[in-house]
Amino acid sequence: MDDWFDINADEEHMRRERKRARELRRTSWWKNRIAEGRCHYCGKTLTPGRLTMDHVVPVARGGKSTKGNVVPACPECNRDKKLETPADRIMRELEDGEE
Repeated sequence: MDDWFDINADEEHMRRERKRARELRRTSWWKNRIAEGRCHYCGKTLTPGRLTMDHVVPVARGGKSTKGNVVPACPECNRDKKLETPADRIMRELEDGEE
């Protein structure tokens, strides 16, 4: 799979969802999620302050800042995921398995 995505992101959507993400980070729901200290992707345990908010479906690809679309992630997993959706990740893993 190529390391780039052809994205025509809606700037207004991205601005609105980033604002919602900032608001969501202040909620007790999010604080409870990161208090567990576990990365959603690799399961590594970190201090809550090291976990980042990751959009499972990236905002740039139409994702929303909702409880059902954000997960705590370690910085490494968040960076490695980039703009992948769950379907993209499955396809990449399948392709990597063929090599």
